[in-house]
Amino acid sequence: AHRAAGRPVAAPGGGPQGTTLDELRFRSYPSFTRIVLETSAAVAYRVEQTGPKEARIRVSGLSAAPRTEEVADGFVNAIRLERQGADALVRILYEDVSGTLRILTLADPPRLVLDVQRPAEAVPRENRVEITPLRTIVLDAGHGGHDTGAIGPTGLMEKEIVLDVTRRVARLVEDHLHLKVLLTRDSDVFVPLRDRTSVANRQQADLFVSIHANAHRERATDGVETYFLSSEATDNESRQVAAQENGVVKLEPAGRNGKTDIVRTILWDLAQSEFQVESERLAEVVHDAVTQSLRIGNRGVKQAGFYVLGGAAMPAILLEIGFVTNPREERKLRSTRYRDELARAILAGLTEYKRQWDQRLRASDDPPAARRR
Repeated sequence: AHRAAGRPVAAPGGGPQGTTLDELRFRSYPSFTRIVLETSAAVAYRVEQTGPKEARIRVSGLSAAPRTEEVADGFVNAIRLERQGADALVRILYEDVSGTLRILTLADPPRLVLDVQRPAEAVPRENRVEITPLRTIVLDAGHGGHDTGAIGPTGLMEKEIVLDVTRRVARLVEDHLHLKVLLTRDSDVFVPLRDRTSVANRQQADLFVSIHANAHRERATDGVETYFLSSEATDNESRQVAAQENGVVKLEPAGRNGKTDIVRTILWDLAQSEFQVESERLAEVVHDAVTQSLRIGNRGVKQAGFYVLGGAAMPAILLEIGFVTNPREERKLRSTRYRDELARAILAGLTEYKRQWDQRLRASDDPPAARRR
């Protein structure tokens, strides 16, 4: 991620001459406005100006016709696209107060994502992430019942692995973190995707962690990867993993999922808005703990459109604990000792996240004078 707050930022490399704009789209959330430029090839950018009235981002070598998009969401007034020689200039015009840019360059297809964060005082109070004590965590074992999930070379089923690991994590969290733990399933039953986060929302949970095992057509593929929800996938492989997990929708009772493209149609509205930044932080802390504790490949923290994370009114992540389709990893995942190691590694991540959260909680409780000292 490239962050900009009043100073130029440039992405490495440059867009080739003749790069065209395929689509410009935007979406307003309670705490930020997202602007996406989907292009025919990767582009470089430079933040030329951030001020009280507007922000300007020059996109090198991008050919695009001038246009104006009216936003008028109470924060961003409009987006203007202008020509600047061989480049394109994106002007973000504010209605009242200026925001802070958080810029991502994503691949497959190439995209420049501009997240314009509202100042905290401009975010409606009901839409802010409040720092309150962590009390309840929902642990979600993926798949179950007639949905086996991925199946390994010798028949080990994802639904079995993740239920066992999730139960182990639950016991450890209750014993060591003294949090209330809720399971979306505690047996081999099928739970529709939308019901999983609904449980967390009804119980006013503070965190949601969904545990899965991965699959890949290349049997040698291995490692751990952790996801948080976004309508913009990190890359094509992340999009494929999400599509694979979202395919469970087809196994739900008729009429529950409506149109077959439901996942695509809802993702813009379920990108967790104010919880996205906190979800990314949770993903990074847990992922670091798991990969540092275990001798396993680190496939990174990624973002993608997972239906199971959609609608969660709290920080939410999906952890892929290994590839059951890899014979070596399947053998490890079958081992009760390794499952215990996995559970302890996840606990380590949750422990560190809670430590950081409690630290921020104490800071938010301190009077301003004490914080200045």
